[in-house]
Amino acid sequence: MKKLLHKKIAIPALAVIIFFSTTAFKNDFFEIAKQIEIFTTLFKEINMNYVDDTNPGDLMDTAIKSMLDDLDPYTQFYNEQDVEAARINNAGDYTGIGAKVLTLKDKLVIVEPYKNYAADKAGLKAGDEIIKVDKVNVADFKDDAANLLQGAAGTEVTVTYNRQGKTNTVKITRESLEIKAVPHYSMVDDKTGYIVLRKFNNKASAETISALRALKNQGATQLILDLRGNPGGLLNEAVNVTNIFVPQNQLVVTTKSKVKKYNKTYYTKRDPVDTEIPLVVLVDGSSASASEIVSGALQDVDRAVVVGTRSFGKGLVQRPKPLTYGTQMKITISRYYTPSGRCIQALDYWNRDENGKATRTKQENYTAFKTRNGRDVFDGGGVQPDVEVEFSKQTPISKAILNENLVFNFATNYYYSNKVEDLKSFKLSDSDFKKFKTYLKTTGFNFETKTEKALQKTINVAKEEELDGVVKSEYNDLITTLKNYKSNAINENKAQLKALITDEIIKRYFYSEGLYTYYTVNNVEIKKALSILNNPSQYASILR
Repeated sequence: MKKLLHKKIAIPALAVIIFFSTTAFKNDFFEIAKQIEIFTTLFKEINMNYVDDTNPGDLMDTAIKSMLDDLDPYTQFYNEQDVEAARINNAGDYTGIGAKVLTLKDKLVIVEPYKNYAADKAGLKAGDEIIKVDKVNVADFKDDAANLLQGAAGTEVTVTYNRQGKTNTVKITRESLEIKAVPHYSMVDDKTGYIVLRKFNNKASAETISALRALKNQGATQLILDLRGNPGGLLNEAVNVTNIFVPQNQLVVTTKSKVKKYNKTYYTKRDPVDTEIPLVVLVDGSSASASEIVSGALQDVDRAVVVGTRSFGKGLVQRPKPLTYGTQMKITISRYYTPSGRCIQALDYWNRDENGKATRTKQENYTAFKTRNGRDVFDGGGVQPDVEVEFSKQTPISKAILNENLVFNFATNYYYSNKVEDLKSFKLSDSDFKKFKTYLKTTGFNFETKTEKALQKTINVAKEEELDGVVKSEYNDLITTLKNYKSNAINENKAQLKALITDEIIKRYFYSEGLYTYYTVNNVEIKKALSILNNPSQYASILR
């Protein structure tokens, strides 16, 4: 009943936000005003007459969030605390304990303490489970408990945490933390520079330029730009980063909206740093938004070879809109298009399937576009690399293991049982992988494939139609085949799983900085990028 009530509130709540926005209307002003009036009277009656006490703020919060759930996941409401967090994220500064934290139902898990910052200096390690912040039990805190760790620089916070079955308490002095857009750059060999760009905050282009110039001073005559895992950020910084490698007045991205004032074209405005240096851009399934603008634009103008796996496919543009009492909303206002004219949005949130899930554009429905040199590139599903590294494609088994944090947890246990001293030569042994498989069994890990779910639906329908006896034999054969696949899947994905485990273990001993250094010697995508850059004829033929 409660869920139904909230849903009724959520529908007219849409009108409230639209009514007070400056966005142009269709010819439905009367319908909007009507829904506002219905919502106002309904909300008043509930709060005055409902049999139990109600919290107007909680009701409204549920109404807004339920409404936005029917749109895309990037259109979001921000309370005052969220607004400040977004400001910090884009500004690149942060005040707190200096650690990446995962919020779970009853605890906060340290994902990564940043080297030489407060949490690290206090002795916190990845895998530590914070159960109490000052006098507040995390399990009893309704909002995001990670906010409890933030505060003014110089103030103290007492943290109680569990580690390997023991409970510890430590005082941490909060401090300011500069979140770098470029956390690492180095020379891979005597002529190849390597730049890691992890986010598009307002320092992204400036830090990338500084890194590039430093590498050129060290002798770099070719470059690898790593956008893997980069979720995006500021659109203008995506244009500025592209501008580093292409001339002034080059089209980078176009945004198209139902509101004319949001239809814009973005061109490079500055003098470039280097339009000639051979360039490989690395992307993966977590490269999104601004990362796709940069990689897509450089691909479209044949300025770089893109290597890796297909990017995430976020071709939607958001803009913050101020609301009352210090709140905001981030609303999807348009789609973006790369210079060739393609939109690389992968998921359709407006034509969902029978289960209410966004549908994905099918490959046979992709539309071909042309790069400047006449190469085919496609819309509908992220940036497709020029050179795909099959090894790095996540499989159903690797996704399921990662989603349940099993690689992370195994690495935590490994850290407290082993010593690793030589960074570049570290290799996860076969015996260690065998221990990982044993660990998976102890957790009761079992993943259900989409095929299994579909088959179960099929057999249920067959039972309704009394045809289950007819298809039972074939159904059982398929289930047996799937079980055999699942039992062999871990061994068949051994190389990829070992790489994922290795990455997590390296970070435990040498932090993210060490992981990037390890990549320059051992990473498959970087090796592929190097082989292309070191073969000028191959590099040229890919872009031709």
